[in-house]
Amino acid sequence: MSNTISISPIANPDSKAGQSSHAAGPAQVRGACPHDCPDTCSLLTTVEGGIATRVQGNPDHPHTGGVLCNKVSRYTERTYHPERLLQPLKRSGPKGSGQFEPVSWEAALADIAARLKPIAARDPEAIVPYSYAGTMGQVQGESMAGRFFHKLGASFLDRTICASAGGEALTQTLGGKVGMRVEFFAESKLIIIWGSNSIGSNLHFWRYVQQAKRACAKLVCIDPRKSETAEKCHEHIALLPGTDAALALALMHELITHDWLDHDYIAQHTLGWQDPDGGLRERALQWSPERAAAVCGVPAEQIRALARDYGECMVNKQPAAIRLNYGMQRVRGGGNAARAVACLPALTGAWRHRAGGVLLSSSGLFPVDKAALQRPDLLNGRQPRTINMSTIGNALLEPASREFGPKIEAVIVYNSNPVAVAPESGKVVQGFAREDLFTVVLEHFQTDTADYADYILPATTQLEHWDVHSAYGHTDVLLNRPAIAPMGQAKTNTQIFRELAAHMGFTEPCFTDSDEQLCRATFGDKVDFQQLLDTGFATLALPDAPFAAGNFPTPSGRCEFFSARLAAAGIGGLPEHLPNHEAAGTSVQFPLAMISPPARNFLNSTFVNVKSLRDIETEPLLEIHSDDAALRGITSGAIVKVFNERGEYRVKAEVSARARPGVVNGMGIWWRKAGLDGTNVNQLTSQHLTDMGRGPVFYDCLVEVQRETEAA
Repeated sequence: MSNTISISPIANPDSKAGQSSHAAGPAQVRGACPHDCPDTCSLLTTVEGGIATRVQGNPDHPHTGGVLCNKVSRYTERTYHPERLLQPLKRSGPKGSGQFEPVSWEAALADIAARLKPIAARDPEAIVPYSYAGTMGQVQGESMAGRFFHKLGASFLDRTICASAGGEALTQTLGGKVGMRVEFFAESKLIIIWGSNSIGSNLHFWRYVQQAKRACAKLVCIDPRKSETAEKCHEHIALLPGTDAALALALMHELITHDWLDHDYIAQHTLGWQDPDGGLRERALQWSPERAAAVCGVPAEQIRALARDYGECMVNKQPAAIRLNYGMQRVRGGGNAARAVACLPALTGAWRHRAGGVLLSSSGLFPVDKAALQRPDLLNGRQPRTINMSTIGNALLEPASREFGPKIEAVIVYNSNPVAVAPESGKVVQGFAREDLFTVVLEHFQTDTADYADYILPATTQLEHWDVHSAYGHTDVLLNRPAIAPMGQAKTNTQIFRELAAHMGFTEPCFTDSDEQLCRATFGDKVDFQQLLDTGFATLALPDAPFAAGNFPTPSGRCEFFSARLAAAGIGGLPEHLPNHEAAGTSVQFPLAMISPPARNFLNSTFVNVKSLRDIETEPLLEIHSDDAALRGITSGAIVKVFNERGEYRVKAEVSARARPGVVNGMGIWWRKAGLDGTNVNQLTSQHLTDMGRGPVFYDCLVEVQRETEAA
């Protein structure tokens, strides 16, 4: 096969004009931000002489409004990074040494296929894909890759590492990943930001919040950490990690006792409020503010005040809105907590207003045709086992057995960096270091995971390929056009899997579908693709207030306080507070709870190696409250050892008011190789799972901290 680099042909005049316009002077190419962020911004890339010189927000896209976050505004630094991988590499040293030698595409793909074929002949389930949201694109994500692994018969991957607990909670309560439309937060009179540092992780939502604030809305932030967002709100409730359900139930208690309830909405549009065997009303009445205060570690009066603010919005017919985020669901009871919060708007009838309700994710509103993209029919009736990506450390070390299935012999990693981001990374490293594990990594850079690869295949960045994007923070579909040709020998994910399929001998016509065909197939006739070509985005046709008259996409058509599906699965049908696997105050040996919120200028482990952004973050830090620091003789700048039974992590301490007493904040997610001892905060997190959704519990973690030395 040729190593010639080309963009997949797209049959529309604009793409040809875009290529020829490079010689005529600067051109602007419309695209979409690919990263795991609710904002899914529309981009404009300025191209001169075939070089991308600037990436900026598209002013014509209402949600983007011409504004980008600090990270993506520097996207050209990432695309043209001096450490960018631009040719295939083959391992030449021990696993994890990072030693590689260049190899041709033909040699790499031929050898990969030669290594995979005998494994597949023995048992294709011994081959595991590992991917997540390195790109959120429907095409460069799981389209051609899904087809490849379905045809192969490889193990399924349960993609749980970010949002599965909260997603399951919404599905069981509201009927799907649905909620209010983000733009109407600008009209809300009370906005509760629950488990989110919106300034850093949801910038464009924050713009709507600022509009509401200027119109005299009250802002409340619920978060264990005093984030940048908490500082800008009128009230900050710094509860202990994993106690959100207790707080939500106590709010319900106050709504009931003060009769701040919309009885008509409850009667017509909810299920499970009152029941002879006990409904949500009875459960909530068990949670007085005093009881919740003892669990949450906050004053009872603060709980009463929030309930009063929320309830009086109902009394005064003013909209109250909750922006729920994924931080609060990364604990044992995260799903129950998300369910409890999602019940609140139905109690007060907040859904009657277009500026009322709750928003965790809007992704369930997009009519993505996953079957057309991923072609599950290629399985031919097979039902491979499923590997949970959140427990990949255990899975890679598991021997073959009747319960587990075959030992994992090969992993193909794309759009992810599991050695850095998966929990209990000591075990993840141990698994990837197996000499008998064949590992292929599609990447832009030599990440922690790429260090353990047998082959690294250079992938294109967002500026170099076609894709189409849904969103989970707004309701627009976006098209991404390639602004520049792929650099060096980089190939799109789709092209890599097309060529690998050919080397495996797969002859189905679907493996020759172009990226344009894949883009068009994503939504079929449900989205006007010509509009995407013409403007770069298209807005879904949705009602302003989706649940004003009920019509929830649940089996009952109501907001389900009681979920018969959960009860049938052996999980409580009503929301409840479940203590953490490692609850604060339950261990003398490890007395501090640790959360690991994202550093503002990184996105998970992406952008860590972009120098201008790394210089802002400076280095890995552990935020610790002055009370906890004084007990341990720790001052800002001291090197500390953070440890538990899973491992230890050496890092610089920062005595900070951002940390509440009893909780330390291990800012993440740095590449392990950037750590003092080649580790990061996930050395300490566990592979325990959430109550529903099989998600990870990154914020359900007890540690101790000891001072080592003062920094030089």
